[in-house]
Formats: sequence, C-alpha cells, structure tokens
Amino acid sequence: MTVSLNHRITGSGQPLILLHGLFGSLENLGGIAQRLQDQFQIHALDQRNHGRSPHTDSMDYPSMAADVLAYMDQQGLDKASLLGHSMGGKVAMQVALQAPSRVDRLIVADIAPVTYQPRHDAIMEGLSALDPERIGSRQEADRALAEYVELPAIRHFLLKNLQRASGSDGFRWRLNLPVIQACYNNLAAAPVSDGCFEGPVLFLKGELSAYIQEKHRPEVARLFPNATLRIVSGTDHWLHAEKPDTVAALCRQFLNG
Repeated sequence: MTVSLNHRITGSGQPLILLHGLFGSLENLGGIAQRLQDQFQIHALDQRNHGRSPHTDSMDYPSMAADVLAYMDQQGLDKASLLGHSMGGKVAMQVALQAPSRVDRLIVADIAPVTYQPRHDAIMEGLSALDPERIGSRQEADRALAEYVELPAIRHFLLKNLQRASGSDGFRWRLNLPVIQACYNNLAAAPVSDGCFEGPVLFLKGELSAYIQEKHRPEVARLFPNATLRIVSGTDHWLHAEKPDTVAALCRQFLNG
C-alpha cells in the first residue's frame, strides 16, 4: 500500500526528484535543490516514516519505490530524473529497476546496489534511549545523545527530527523510530530486481567514504550497464553538504547530457 508523500516543489524545467537518506528529510538536499532549481523543477520528497510523510508499519525498497511512482502519478509526471543519497539512492535505484520507462536519468550519491552490514547501531541505541517527552531542550537532548554519537554534526542532523509536542513542554520524534528499527535489515539490503536499468546513471562517491568500493563494480555494471562514477575529492558520506557547489555542478553536467 502506497502513502502520499510530503513534498516541496521549487523551480521550473525538467522534473528532478530528490530523495534523502536514513534519518533525514527533504531539507537535507536543500542546498542541491537551491543550486539546480534555476533549470529544473525540483520535487523534494519526505520518504515514508520520515519528515512530515505518513507513518506506516513497514519499510522496504519495493514499497518505497511504489510511493515515489504514486507521487509521480499524482503530479502527472510520466517521466523524471532522480537524485538519491544513501537510503534515498537505493530507493532511486529501485524506482529505475522497477519502472525503467518512468526514469530519464539517475544520480546515486554515495551508496551501491548491495547489502551492507549494520552500521547504525550506536545511532539506533542513542535515539531509542532518548525519551523526547522528558527532554526539556535541544541542548539537553544533544548532551544525552553525545554518549552514543561522538560527532556534533551527526547529532545536529539527527536532532532535526525532534519537534515540540503540541500542548506539552516536551518533544516528539518526527521519525517513526520503532518501524525504522524493526525494518532496518530491509534498509540495509540491496535493491530488488530481475533485470537492469539501461538509462544513463551517475554514481557520486565521497573520496573518504567506504560506501562505494571497487568490489561493488560488478554488481553496479550488472544492474546499471550505462553507469559512470565520479569521485568528489575531500568529502565523506555527506558529500552534498560538504561540497554542494561541486556536487550540484556534477549533477547539472550529467542531467544536461
């Protein structure tokens, strides 16, 4: 069953759908949207159980891709280009594999079409340990989360999911944390497909990130035979936030053929 995704549309031109990563929201790719909206109609989406989109009892790539295709139907988009980061990259790949005729060009930021070992255990533990209703301020939440997540930038990113609970002094999670936790293995898994997507694909890798590795090349070639790889120097997994001008320029160049 598909859900109606929260979205933000900016700019004009050929449609480009932006898909954020795990624990994120449509705001995460805002810097890229701002830099491309002069030439493209940007459709930034909150994925299910994230941001302001509905909460559901399940999460897997076929159902999340179906959400995106349903959104395209609602907006009258027969075809669009897709840009996805991390989990959003897997959703974008799934859309292209599931409905190749609906995808013009595909950009995948720092993720490969493979199954990954769990790498968010500390984050899951930290978020689960926080009781948002008992938190008095974001500073208090940050101190509590620091016991589990060392990097301030990652804590800042995660705590964007805290919002004031109406009629209360406490907070609430925008994330559907229990379902994300229960479905984590689905999110670590590879996209599902019997075929391939033969359209043009650009993989962007953060130079310092280990998410895309040489050993992934055969699976990328099998599923996306018309794929190219560009490395963004001096960046890690958050390449779009670390070097937005460079990433946006690479995206523009690729989208313009």
